Amino acid sequence: MRPATPALLAVAALAAASLTACGEGSGGGDPDTVRIAYQRNTDNKNRIVDDYLAGIKRQFERAHEGKKLELVPIQAAQADYFAKLQQMMRSPKTAPDVVREDTFLIKSDIKAGYLRPLDDKLAGWKDWARFVPAAKASAQGQDGKTYGVPDGTDTRALWFNKEIFARAGLPADWHPRTWNDVLDAARTVRKKVPGVTPLNVYTGKAAGEAAAMQGFEMLLYGTGKDPLYDPAARKWVTSSRGFRDALEFVRTVYAEKLGPDPADALAPNVDGRVATDWLPSGKLAIDLDGSWMGKYWQPAGTRPWPRWTSVMGRVPFPTQNGAAPGAVSMSGGWAWAVSARSAKADLAWQAIETLQTTENATTWTVSDGQIAVRDDVAASHKYLSSMPGVGFFTGLVPYTHYRPALPLYPQVSSAIRDAMEAVTTGDATVVRAAKRYDEELKSVAGAPGVTARER
Repeated sequence: MRPATPALLAVAALAAASLTACGEGSGGGDPDTVRIAYQRNTDNKNRIVDDYLAGIKRQFERAHEGKKLELVPIQAAQADYFAKLQQMMRSPKTAPDVVREDTFLIKSDIKAGYLRPLDDKLAGWKDWARFVPAAKASAQGQDGKTYGVPDGTDTRALWFNKEIFARAGLPADWHPRTWNDVLDAARTVRKKVPGVTPLNVYTGKAAGEAAAMQGFEMLLYGTGKDPLYDPAARKWVTSSRGFRDALEFVRTVYAEKLGPDPADALAPNVDGRVATDWLPSGKLAIDLDGSWMGKYWQPAGTRPWPRWTSVMGRVPFPTQNGAAPGAVSMSGGWAWAVSARSAKADLAWQAIETLQTTENATTWTVSDGQIAVRDDVAASHKYLSSMPGVGFFTGLVPYTHYRPALPLYPQVSSAIRDAMEAVTTGDATVVRAAKRYDEELKSVAGAPGVTARER
């Protein structure tokens, strides 16, 4: 999920051109065809989004005689998906009508002029009252207008393998209170269960936002209040003591060989390997990961694992030293938006309405292992009984934090991942990596937009 570099944009331009060549002939300029762009998983066994949208296409075309919904899948890792999507949205000739946006990127895309405000559509849509306020806010611009309809959220915690814990002499009801408790458990696994990776914490540039958000920020937000952005001062925070402590945790994981081999940890498909190989094959003891993991192991998932409900435990990730509230989570989510360069805004909105009927919203939330953002979905039996652990992860919402959804955040995230990768590979000490982060942050935000704070 890093911002596009010049080289990446060049690749993105070629990819966007090829996508357009495939798409325009089947409806790119057709006033009766809505083109909907989304990320297709790089794992060819994972077609959850594709299958869901195929059903939406059938519904939409039945309900809108003479209209078509054209699916435009972009099969790419997340960082490349964002670069390709942004490249497409720059021109009316290539822009899809409906796009799936990660809410962490939505404000920067708003600032770039890629998205259309939806307030005129939302004003007459009764279902908008069903959405929780935090979800609505995640799709708002700094102008107060709303640019997307969220389709779910998530929370994060520690997953751990009870069978590996038993072999290591660790309890099945493990409940770490501090970071040191997590590291000590990993050290015990390393010592007593050779051949098993003790702990996975996503890191580095290739893992994208998985590293920045569910790796680093899960640590950082357990060190004190507003550790990344100071909303009162409206300033980004340079490397505080908490920032350096979080980097030290990452350094310790890889320096003590508690984590995956750095070559594996820094690979772009590491999240897929964790979900479909390392955990179900018993190769990984503890994983700092998301609420959606169980979807991979369900009977219809990409890696069915019938025993996962008895093998895998879940526990909140602790604050650094056990300070109140004692647990930390991070939440994100995605939203459906309309391209500012679409000439079919009314028809595009009708496609979003189809995506967000109560039945369709429930189906999507369940099939993708999401945490509900609508009250009618959250109250449905289908959702509440959809997957073991959904209650646990929903219960983390009171402890959760959201990334600063500001236009500069993608660049700040990139700087975080640079610092993580440097300490993962041993290329830099924590002090040096933190200094580099400060330099990158100041170059991004400018000195007036940055404040230093010590914990």
